[in-house]
Amino acid sequence: MRNSEFNSYVYIKNQLKNLGWNTRNPSRDPAGEVYTQQECLDNKEISGNLKRQRPENVVKVRENILWIIEAKSSLNDLKKAYNEAIDYAKDINNSKLIKVYFVSGVAGNDIDGYIIQTGFLQNGNALDIVYNERPITSFLSRDQAQYLADNMTHKLNDIELNEDVFFNVAEEINEILHMASINKDQRATVISAVLLSMLSDTLPNFNAKPDVFIRDINNRVEDVLISHSKKEFASQIELKLPHEDSAKLKFKSAIVKTLFSLRRINIKAALNSDHDLLGKFYEVFLKYGNGAKDIGIVLTPRHVTNFAAEILDVNVNDIILDPACGTGGFLVSSYDKVRLESSGEQLNLFKKHNIFGIEQQANIAAMAIVNMIFRGDGKNNIINENCFAKYLTRISRNDYLSAKYSNDENGQSPAITKVLMNPPFALKQDDDKEYKFVNHALKQMVEGGVLFTVLPSSVMYQSGEYMEWRKQLINNHSLLSVISFPNDLFYPQATVEPLMVIIKAHIKNNNQTLWCRINNDGYKKLKRKRVFIEKENDITKYADIIKEYIINNKKPNEVVGILQLKEIDFSDNSFELIPQSYLDNLDIDDNILANEMEKTLLRIYLQALGETNENK
Repeated sequence: MRNSEFNSYVYIKNQLKNLGWNTRNPSRDPAGEVYTQQECLDNKEISGNLKRQRPENVVKVRENILWIIEAKSSLNDLKKAYNEAIDYAKDINNSKLIKVYFVSGVAGNDIDGYIIQTGFLQNGNALDIVYNERPITSFLSRDQAQYLADNMTHKLNDIELNEDVFFNVAEEINEILHMASINKDQRATVISAVLLSMLSDTLPNFNAKPDVFIRDINNRVEDVLISHSKKEFASQIELKLPHEDSAKLKFKSAIVKTLFSLRRINIKAALNSDHDLLGKFYEVFLKYGNGAKDIGIVLTPRHVTNFAAEILDVNVNDIILDPACGTGGFLVSSYDKVRLESSGEQLNLFKKHNIFGIEQQANIAAMAIVNMIFRGDGKNNIINENCFAKYLTRISRNDYLSAKYSNDENGQSPAITKVLMNPPFALKQDDDKEYKFVNHALKQMVEGGVLFTVLPSSVMYQSGEYMEWRKQLINNHSLLSVISFPNDLFYPQATVEPLMVIIKAHIKNNNQTLWCRINNDGYKKLKRKRVFIEKENDITKYADIIKEYIINNKKPNEVVGILQLKEIDFSDNSFELIPQSYLDNLDIDDNILANEMEKTLLRIYLQALGETNENK
C-alpha cells in the first residue's frame, strides 16, 4: 500500500469521525458505519455488484442506503475521483436491496492538503449538495446525510454552525499564516482575498508556480470586485509575494492550506447563513495584530450588533448609517433583520439604496465590502473615507427615497432614520473624541430618527468638554436610554466599561430616560475568549421591553436596580448620565457594592485629573 493511499484513509476516517460517524467496520461491529477498501466486500450485496472493485470507503447511512468515497493522491484528480465514485455507485445500484445516494471525491495528500466534492444521486444524475444555493465543500455529518436521504433532496435545510469548530479553524489558519511569516496585521486582509477568490466556480491550479498561482488568486478577487463595482478595493486586499524563491513557496503553500481549511468547513455556504461568521473570523485575526488596537478599533460582538438592530427595530423603510463601520458588523445585523422580515423585492431595494457605511482605514473597509458581498450584497454605499468629510443628503431614485454622499455640509437635507455605530475609542489626546462621531451622525438624521452608539462609560461621566457635550446633547435631543454592559464585553481586545446610548434626534428630552444594567449578556470568559454559555440572559429578558419603550414609548414594568425609568437630574453638578447614578441599588451583595464603590472612586479620580489638565 502506498503511503499516499494510507494517508488518505487516515484523513477520511478522521474527518468522518469528527462529523459524528462511527468509523468501525460494520462487518465486525454492529454499530460501525464505515467500510475501508476491501472491508466492503464482506457485505455480499455490495461485493455481488462491485465484483473485485474496491472504493476507498463505503459509509452506511441507513441499513439500505450507502455513500461511496473515492480518493486520489493528486489535487488535480478531484473530478476523476468524483466520477469513479459515481461509477461505483451505479454498479451497486443494480441491487434491489441497497442503494447509493451519496458520492464523494477526495483529492490530495498530507503534504499538499485535501479537497472534497460531495454529491447526491437522483435518477442516475449526481447533483451538488447545496446550502444557500452554494455547493458544500466537505463531507456530510451523519444528521445531514440522513436528512437528505429521508427527504430525497440534495438541498440542506441548515448548516451545522458549531462556533467552536469555526474558531478552531480560524486559529489553525492564523498559525498557518504565522508559519509562513505573513505579518499579523495583514492576516485578516489575506483572509478577505482568499474568500473572494473562492466565489469562482472553478478551482485554481494548485500545482502552478507561486507567481502564477498568486496572480490567479488576485485576478479572481479583482473580477469579483469589478462585478460588484468595487474595483478600487482590489489593491487593498491584493496578495503580495515575498522576493526570495523559498519564501514564495512558503507563502503559496500557506494560501493553499488556507483554502483547504476554509473548504473543509463549507465556508461559502456558511457565510451566506443567518450567522455573521466572517465577522467572527476577522475577530480572530485582528486580535493578533496591533493595527486595529493602535487606532482604537474595537470589534463589536455580534450579539451586540443584533441587539442594536432589534431594539431600534431596523426595517425596510429605514435608511441606516454607520459612520465608523469597521468590518461591517452593524450593517450585517441590520441587513439580516430586514432580510428575514421583507419580500425579495423589498430587500433588493433596501440593500441597494438604504445601507450606508464609512470606514477610514482602507483595508478594514475592504473587509466590510467582502462581508456584505457574502451576505448577498448591501455593499454599494460602503466607502473608504474620513466620515467627517462626508455628508449624506436625501435624494429620490425612481420615486424611492434614498441618500447620497456629499462633500458639502451646507444645504443638506437629512435622510438617515437609524444610526448604529461603535466609534473608535479615543486613545490619545489628539484623537477625535467619541462624541464627535455622535454629533456628526445626528446632523445627518431626520427629526425623530434614532441613534444607537457604543461608548466608553467615561464619555458619560467625565468633566470638562465631555460634560459640556452631555448638556448640549440633552438641550437638543432626547436621551431615550443608557444601558451598561459587562466590563469584559470586548475581551480580549480591550477592557473597558461599555455603555449603549440611544438618542432620538432633534427632539428635546421631555420624557424620562430608561436606565438599564445588563449584568449577564450570556457570555463568559474562557481560555482567552468569551464563550456563549447561557441562552437565558439579561438581553433575552429585557430586549423587547427596551424596544417597546424606544419605538413605542411604552412604559416598562420596572425591575429595581436593573431597569428603571427616571428623569435626568439637572441639579447634579457632575451631570453623570450613567445607570449607576440612577438605578436603585437595593438588595445588592457585598461584592457588587465593592465593585460599584471602586468605579465611583475611579470616576472621582478621572474627574479630578480632567480638571487639573484643564487648569493647566
